[in-house]
Amino acid sequence: MQPDLKREGQRWWRQAERDLDDARYAFAGERYNLTCFLAQQSAEKALKAYLYSQGMEMVWGHSVRELAEMAAEFDAEFIALAEEVAPLDQYYIPTRYPNGLPGGVPFEAFNEEDGQRGLRMAERVLEAVRIRLPS
Repeated sequence: MQPDLKREGQRWWRQAERDLDDARYAFAGERYNLTCFLAQQSAEKALKAYLYSQGMEMVWGHSVRELAEMAAEFDAEFIALAEEVAPLDQYYIPTRYPNGLPGGVPFEAFNEEDGQRGLRMAERVLEAVRIRLPS
């Protein structure tokens, strides 16, 4: 049975939007490591939503940059986006695990500027995907 990939894309999109909303909520609570992680998750899921909506059946990986590069196979504008938002990949492990850092713990290692940066990049990804998703 052929999966409904447009529907799968919508499921990923809905979670991407929620993760961005949660990132904003964490930012308001000064939980900057969580803000950064959720920003990365939001961008990752938005790109997966786009890839599913384009007919890809198997979308694996967590790298925002690599997912944006995969999206560029369908729309070349994602090439520039991949470069612009690649720093989100730095927020995947170190924001959550103490052993992802050379010392200290994640909640002490990330600050307001990091949170703002993560939110900006995630918002950029979601806007790029939003205008390209089928309705």
